[in-house]
Amino acid sequence: MSCARLEGITVSYDTGPTVLQVDHLELAGGTITALVGPNGSGKSTLLQVIAGLLPPRTGNITFGERRPERRVVAMVFQSSQVDARLPLTVAEVVAMGRYPHRGLLGRFRAGDRAAVMQAMERVDVADLARRQLVELSGGQRQRVLAARALAQRASILLLDEAHTGLDAASEVLIARAVEEERDRGAVVVAATHDLQTAARADQVVLLAGRPVACGPAAEVLVPARLADAYGPGVIVPTA
Repeated sequence: MSCARLEGITVSYDTGPTVLQVDHLELAGGTITALVGPNGSGKSTLLQVIAGLLPPRTGNITFGERRPERRVVAMVFQSSQVDARLPLTVAEVVAMGRYPHRGLLGRFRAGDRAAVMQAMERVDVADLARRQLVELSGGQRQRVLAARALAQRASILLLDEAHTGLDAASEVLIARAVEEERDRGAVVVAATHDLQTAARADQVVLLAGRPVACGPAAEVLVPARLADAYGPGVIVPTA
């Protein structure tokens, strides 16, 4: 399976100080990597760098032997980061996941339509296809955003606090879809504040402006490592 590699990455905003430094990090296909750390530790910044939304000051990212292209990277933001007032139906939002393959004005083919329908069915929003985004609950909107990413069928799936504030049903549906993406070989990277969620990932990267520790949850989510990132007093999540 392919692997995303980050080498010599440094990130800063404008001419400010370095906010993230990653000397070397490998994200293997067929695995879920959880990014954890306190606010300002670099979780969202790292996702944006991988997605190509934020160019690093130094270093490079490769997927396999090439730089990731737009169509191979899909990203799920929190629904709170999306304007629910947009005059779009659920089906129109999910169809956006095919734009990297067809372009904004490209003609959809049967395969594109099938990808959109399958994505909606996987997170149980197919019956909402004609509904406006503004009519949906927060959990339903989050499922729609997940469906948009699933419709892209990308090789790299990034999630930025996508489980935050979800109802139980939405959390289960999205978690199952994410696991299915891992099982088909995608590189899955999820930023989360929830250490119990992180403990279920295949790999955990603990950040504090740089990777403090990287490896299985049992080796990373331990008091000494957590204290390096959060300070003393953080409790290791229970299974």
